[in-house]
Amino acid sequence: MQGIGLRPKIYVSADGSGVVGRAGTRLLADLADATGLTAAYSTALRPLRPRGTGHDPGRITTDLAVMLADGGEAFADLAVLRDQAEVFGSVASTPTAWRLLADMDEQALASLRSARASAREVAWLQAAENGEGIPAARAAGRVLPGLVLDLDATLVACHSEKEAAAPTYKGGFGFHPLVCFLANTGEALSGQLRPGNAGANTASDHIAVLDQALAQIPDAHRHGTDILVRTDSAGSAKAFLAHVRDLRKRGIRTFFSVGYAITEPIRRAIRAMPDRLWHPALDQDGTLRDGTEVAELTGMVDLGGYPAGTRFIVRRERPHPGAQLSLFDLDEGLRHQVFLTDTPYPGGGSAQFLEVRHRGHATVEDRIRCGKTTGFGRFPSRDFGVNAVWLELSLTAIDLLAWTCLLLLDGEMATAEPKKLRHRLLHVAARLTRGGRRLRLRISATWPWRHELATAFHRLASLPRPAG
Repeated sequence: MQGIGLRPKIYVSADGSGVVGRAGTRLLADLADATGLTAAYSTALRPLRPRGTGHDPGRITTDLAVMLADGGEAFADLAVLRDQAEVFGSVASTPTAWRLLADMDEQALASLRSARASAREVAWLQAAENGEGIPAARAAGRVLPGLVLDLDATLVACHSEKEAAAPTYKGGFGFHPLVCFLANTGEALSGQLRPGNAGANTASDHIAVLDQALAQIPDAHRHGTDILVRTDSAGSAKAFLAHVRDLRKRGIRTFFSVGYAITEPIRRAIRAMPDRLWHPALDQDGTLRDGTEVAELTGMVDLGGYPAGTRFIVRRERPHPGAQLSLFDLDEGLRHQVFLTDTPYPGGGSAQFLEVRHRGHATVEDRIRCGKTTGFGRFPSRDFGVNAVWLELSLTAIDLLAWTCLLLLDGEMATAEPKKLRHRLLHVAARLTRGGRRLRLRISATWPWRHELATAFHRLASLPRPAG
């Protein structure tokens, strides 16, 4: 018998030179410079460097964001960048980075947010100059006008006593941050770190996170584009919906599409709905969705206290295996979900289109899952303030990955999740060589994604730089 092929025998030593890992991660560091993020952070945190000596605070925060985008989980993971100074330059020590975050207060945190907003404006202008622009969101085979903001909360477990960590409604212990993502690009616009016992439907928190998200959007888009705000039923508080509507008085054309709990009046309305008023639901590509129907309950349910023009829409479908059903669903034999929207008819579309548009909010779960591998899946400090800054830098890391996809990548890689980007591009090893007064990063000629990475570096070099 011929034996199954064995791996070639190797001999390991720790005396190599000129070889670096995480070569692709340099792409993120350079992109932070190209969008003006590093410079904006330096300006924002200048008061924390009064003598002008030591490491630049803006560079430290940028390195932390790059480390989180690379998949790091703790301050100590800065060593991955620090130990490769030929590629990443001088990187601050772990204690220095820790002290910087500990020195930040609410004013410094607000300055970081403003700096990130200015970098976002540059990134969007660079996309426009490259002919890319901001991708349009889609639903039911149609392009959605404007921008789509998805808000959602998530639980982050803590395994030790940390400031403001608290028992959660699921019986765990930790934090309950609320975050907002831009569905068009996957950027993380805003987030608020909250105790584990924070209410899922607290209107004031939703308002704060939405306002921070809107402040991240460049002015030309914030005041010149329709903005759809999507949430699950936690965002159905009347005060929050009233705030979304009131934003129009400030020249921001906002609309809402939010889930809603099924109450007894809604159950009665669903039972009273004639079969002829139920219409087949649609899939995201515009085809009919098998076993699912949609109807509009507007006029059959009391809308007192909700903004004028609010519509109630319900979907019913055959439950898939493992679906969580209420007693009402079990009685009817179908699963029901209700949402509210103030998108008018006929200009805004039929109930079928609005339902599939709202169903797209489910993608925020994927954004949160990826976000938890990009920083906010764990919080490193006992101090709440440090963890709040950590969340902000995690959002920055998510943005760097999103801008990489938007500005530098094509095809499959342009829509890749962080795990795929790290495995194929960021964590690739390369050899450093010198010649002709240049430092060259030489990627293996056999690496399957070498051309994608090399092209990304070439595109990065050609991006227009911010003035100043």
